[in-house]
Amino acid sequence: MSAKVRIAGVAVALTAVIGLVLLLVHPAWNGHIRPLPLVGAAFIAFAFAAWLLRGISGRWSVALILLGGIALQVAAISAPPQQSDDMYRYIWDGRVQAAGIDPYAYVPAAPQLTGLRNEFLWPTGHCIGHRIPPGPTLPVVAGCTRINRPTVPTIYPPVAEAYFFGVYKLSPAGSGTTPMQAAAGACAILITVLLLYALRSMGRDFRTAAYWAWCPTVALEVGNNAHVDVLAVGLAAAALVILAKAGRMRRSVFGGVLLGLAIATKITPVLVVPAVLRRRWAAVGAALAGAVAVVYLPHVLAVGSKVLGYMPGYLQENGYSNGARFAIIGLAVSGRVAIMTAVVLLAVAGLAVLRFSDPDQPWRGALVMTGAALAITTPSMQWYPLLLVMLVALDGRAEWLAFSAGAYVAAESQMGQFSVPHPRAAGYALAVFFVAVVWVIRHVSSQPPYRVLTATPAPAARDAAMTVN
Repeated sequence: MSAKVRIAGVAVALTAVIGLVLLLVHPAWNGHIRPLPLVGAAFIAFAFAAWLLRGISGRWSVALILLGGIALQVAAISAPPQQSDDMYRYIWDGRVQAAGIDPYAYVPAAPQLTGLRNEFLWPTGHCIGHRIPPGPTLPVVAGCTRINRPTVPTIYPPVAEAYFFGVYKLSPAGSGTTPMQAAAGACAILITVLLLYALRSMGRDFRTAAYWAWCPTVALEVGNNAHVDVLAVGLAAAALVILAKAGRMRRSVFGGVLLGLAIATKITPVLVVPAVLRRRWAAVGAALAGAVAVVYLPHVLAVGSKVLGYMPGYLQENGYSNGARFAIIGLAVSGRVAIMTAVVLLAVAGLAVLRFSDPDQPWRGALVMTGAALAITTPSMQWYPLLLVMLVALDGRAEWLAFSAGAYVAAESQMGQFSVPHPRAAGYALAVFFVAVVWVIRHVSSQPPYRVLTATPAPAARDAAMTVN
């Protein structure tokens, strides 16, 4: 296949992905088609584009990766968030901080914050979002709001809160969701640039940056739903690139600080930690812990234990405290046994990564750890694999993107008259099965070819042959 044909094929496939993203973020355009078939088609088109990219020259590849990634983010930003309302909490937390109030001090519906309500987040006409009923049991003000869980404190760590504050302060008045979406999309594009530069500087195939730039998960969950996970992913990516290179102590400290800031943005980058401790673990660990402590300290001084936010309630709400969330494990055991099984499996995965990971390629161990955590915890939030998508781009093993696709099976299992049975178990189990099958194929194909074994000649025959010679 010629290079021109491949370039044209990539352009067509990317156009298909962009069109499918537009249909997903503009439901009125798709004739009421359920999201899962459209997402599935987008992943197929994405896979085809990434496969064709392998035969294209470097300059064209960089241009296609960047332009395709930008186009996907623009398409995703063209509509308000469709599958998540987390962004409205982001905007509210930024608004609260702009008023000089610590974001952990009060719940959104608290009477102390009534003066900060505006028509966009707290519509007074037709109720859009969540209704807060009046009641004497909770010190809240009744009303209607787009903010999810308006009667509980925020769950987001301090670096995320600083990001919300910065985006809110820079946003024009009355700009709605666009600034937060644009900021998230810009983060996604910057991660693409970082991946291209890092992969090329390390002598690796930089075309794998397309796994991040073109992935439908990145378009839908970053550009459209603007999940703050993208900031955590970017900080984690920078930390991994820095920690992968052996050098002076300050490199380890800087990498540890960046990883600490990633964890203080969204807890999920903690899964990277076992893979980076093979080299100067004390320096990395101290820098990581120090960074987390520094960003939490002002809030602890201001609100004390309230800085924990809604994290304990979130774990209980999602079934992690009673063992109901572990869908694959739950097929065999339940309750405390499921919790203990999950803890043991996560510990075994972490110890294995810590023992066998390559410090020169920490993303490989981090990818295994993240995939294992997704398979064990089976979250129904389709944006949780964003960290994994970045790790796939660094590592190059595309089969792990099955976890990203499987997360949509877990979250969007309804397809009209048909729905996927046991969606969370099915989505992540299929991902595990796919990765295992590809691993077996790769392992078998990497073995040396079989040799034909012949019988050893008898001593008499061997002596006769020597005599003749």
